[in-house]
Amino acid sequence: MHLHILGIAGTFMAGVAALAKAAGHRVTGSDQNVYPPMSTQLEALGIELIEGYAASQLTPRPDVVVVGNVMTRGQPVIEALLESDIPQASGPEWLAREILKGRWVLAVAGTHGKTTTASLLAWILEHAGLAPGFLIGGAPANFEASARLGRAPFFIIEADEYDTAFFDKRAKFVHYRPRTLILNNLEFDHADIYENVAAIERQFHHLVRTVPGTGRIVWNAADARLARTLAMGCWTPCEGFAGGSHVPGALWTSRPVSGVTDGSSFEVLEGATLHGRVQWSLIGAHNVDNALAALAAARHAGVPVAQGIEALRFFKGVARRMQVRGEVDGIVIYDDFAHHPTAIQTTLAGLRARVNGARIITVLEPRSQTMRMGVHREALAPAFAAADAVWIYAPADLGWDVQGVVAALGDRGHLRRDLDTLSADLVRALRSGDHVLVMSNGSFGGLHARLLAALQARSRGAANA
Repeated sequence: MHLHILGIAGTFMAGVAALAKAAGHRVTGSDQNVYPPMSTQLEALGIELIEGYAASQLTPRPDVVVVGNVMTRGQPVIEALLESDIPQASGPEWLAREILKGRWVLAVAGTHGKTTTASLLAWILEHAGLAPGFLIGGAPANFEASARLGRAPFFIIEADEYDTAFFDKRAKFVHYRPRTLILNNLEFDHADIYENVAAIERQFHHLVRTVPGTGRIVWNAADARLARTLAMGCWTPCEGFAGGSHVPGALWTSRPVSGVTDGSSFEVLEGATLHGRVQWSLIGAHNVDNALAALAAARHAGVPVAQGIEALRFFKGVARRMQVRGEVDGIVIYDDFAHHPTAIQTTLAGLRARVNGARIITVLEPRSQTMRMGVHREALAPAFAAADAVWIYAPADLGWDVQGVVAALGDRGHLRRDLDTLSADLVRALRSGDHVLVMSNGSFGGLHARLLAALQARSRGAANA
């Protein structure tokens, strides 16, 4: 079968493409402004990419067109598709019908932490010899790609609450029918499609309704919105988790190890039962929560907790989640996907616990639809409390004035409106021992590489002086 995928370079749709290719289908696709890591992943799979959305790409006729949620009415290829009788499906619909049917689906949902938790869960099952399939919205370092068919029955999927397609405005995750469901957290996001947090809670309730009575829901017992969502109706046994030890409803908890404050080591408890101590490369209280959720979900799939804890020692992380991109003259450059105030705050808290009094310099591109709408403007400055300096990139088309955020940051705040100036001024301000946390849910114009190249040039110049 020939699948043609519209919007193929998004993390989800690129994963669908990889799964379709592995299932033996011929796969082509189109997108615009394609950048790594998905562009390189598609190229490595031998998938033909077409730039743009011209109607001509439907000739020769594919057997089915899979439509990504980036596609809208008015695009030439969409108008041509609707005029044709070519079968079409959304990505989640095709995935559920052709890949997930008959599998034990373990879904990871929540505003934050989906990619890391799904990667953790996939690795725990892999380490246990179960060879699961998975589709993850990022690049887990323990695997060669973000998606694979794996061996039946287990399939892990990052379950996104964003809408499915222009013709299906339900959340993607209602298509997946999980047997094991992780609910990490629930906050207001995706302001371009949801009016308020109550609308998101309703979509999560719809997801809860799809989990069978013999399944399992692993949920963050410290999250009041999730508690409210489950109270709407739940027919599945639930196991709560929380990083502390005094959260009502939390079966799975953690206990700090003496002398360790950054989350790189902690004990795992199920009720009063101590299962063991995690020692791993990740940091931050949010990642402790992610680990508890993954261990509980893996146990439901049959992996003993002690075996899961052992697997975490060898977890290598996920690209763009506190990923070190390089170090020059004692200046460390990190890449992080955080684009919501809560994610920014928790990521910074984890880094602060690791580096103690060293300077943390944050660089933010407000790129997500919610950020570009200015929805979180009041919460943004407080989210940077742990940073020593904050640089914000605000291009002319941002859609709102960030001056108020910069003003609230006082002397720590810096605003730049073009990348060249941002890079040059930032490099001049950096000194040995700094930790530079670059935050964006896009490529940020290659800022990480720009900074490293400029720092290397500065270092060479100083050596030759």
